Amino acid sequence: MATLTKAHRELFTRTPDECFETFDDLYQHCDKRLRESEVLWEPPDRVVVTHDLTVCDSNEGTERRLNDWSFSQICRMAGVRKDTVNRLSTKTASMVLEETLPRSGRPLQVLTTGDDIRSVHGVAYTRLWNRELLDVVRECAGDFRPPQRAMGGQNTGLYCGEQDMFAFLIDPSGWVEIKGEAFAPGMFVWNSEVGRRSLGIQTFWFQRICQNHIVWDATEVVDYSRKHTANVHEGLNDIRAIIDSLVAKRDERRDSFAAVMRKAMTERLGDDKDDAAKSLVAEGLPARLVDEALDVAHQQGGFTIFSIVDALTKLSQKVCFAGDRTELDVKIGRLMNLALAA
Repeated sequence: MATLTKAHRELFTRTPDECFETFDDLYQHCDKRLRESEVLWEPPDRVVVTHDLTVCDSNEGTERRLNDWSFSQICRMAGVRKDTVNRLSTKTASMVLEETLPRSGRPLQVLTTGDDIRSVHGVAYTRLWNRELLDVVRECAGDFRPPQRAMGGQNTGLYCGEQDMFAFLIDPSGWVEIKGEAFAPGMFVWNSEVGRRSLGIQTFWFQRICQNHIVWDATEVVDYSRKHTANVHEGLNDIRAIIDSLVAKRDERRDSFAAVMRKAMTERLGDDKDDAAKSLVAEGLPARLVDEALDVAHQQGGFTIFSIVDALTKLSQKVCFAGDRTELDVKIGRLMNLALAA
């Protein structure tokens, strides 16, 4: 089984303004960002960097501010090191960029929100909005929720900043049994509207999540990612299929477990106490414990598999030695298989 640390790494890189309480809060933020954003197509020779490092809009003459990410992109396009430009005065830095930015070629796509420039890309980049990804998650896994809060009580696992979005979601009611152990389904989804990271998803079944948002003992881990190239929107179909598979397997396992429980509540281990005792001793359970458990089960409604397992589980907690108790609990857990065999 695997230990997953994606959410753990996000936990220690996010500022408070990038954290969201609920999935709906995150969705509304991404929806608002989409509605307020605009993509401008600018010829390279009309991208003017002013003396205070703003960029002048060639259509309206509006000066727009660069954020850290878009400034980094401009520096890369100009072929100059960002840390070098940062050591210069704004006037000198603007002159450097004006001298080194390419002035020919295909148009640039400039993503703006208000007067801020969020990113600058060439024509090869295809944007996928965060809300589009969250639409798929909401459609296919609307009952998934963020896990318990991380240490400090602020981080829920739902993040969105200038550069990217990340969501950690689980189904808190989806616990099922896999090979005799309890697991619940979960997922990480991520995207960037500005080219900071790929579109992606990781689904899994987990046993524990600690306060550092490390996922322990994960199994059936599925990884998928896609770059923001021409066909990136086809990735949403792949992600939808991955989530649908996770949810279908959850429902199948949950239905199977519920069917076993229903059968265990009605299926009897024999017609009387003696018949039930023979079956339990044959499973390796101590005769003295069996006798006491059957008395308890009889008082609770009869010798059904469920009532006997329930009685044995309660009585096993009185066993002094942990090793003996663990071995006993394993044998008791196997009794549920009698419902399948019946």
